[in-house]
Amino acid sequence: MASFLSNILSVFSGGSKGAAPSAPAAEPQAYQECLIHAAPIREGSQYRLAGKIEKQVNGETLERTFIRADIFTSLDDALECTFRKARQIIDQNGASLFSDGEKSRNV
Repeated sequence: MASFLSNILSVFSGGSKGAAPSAPAAEPQAYQECLIHAAPIREGSQYRLAGKIEKQVNGETLERTFIRADIFTSLDDALECTFRKARQIIDQNGASLFSDGEKSRNV
């Protein structure tokens, strides 16, 4: 359990272990002026839901990264649910998702 938490914390803090390995990249999907990149994190034989949402604002690319607790045994299921979760994040946050103007942050 401690190793798991350490790995998650190192992703957010830029720890010395580096980022957890992610699954092979899927084609990004466009949704409401945003570009969704699914990047499930491989954990043994399973995949953790993770991805990023990008949007062009005043000529600059802003990104919002997310990692969730959901675990999947199938890469296809992880990708599908990552895209669905990103659309939900966009729908729930609306314009406020990028209104702070920060280049990058976690959501």
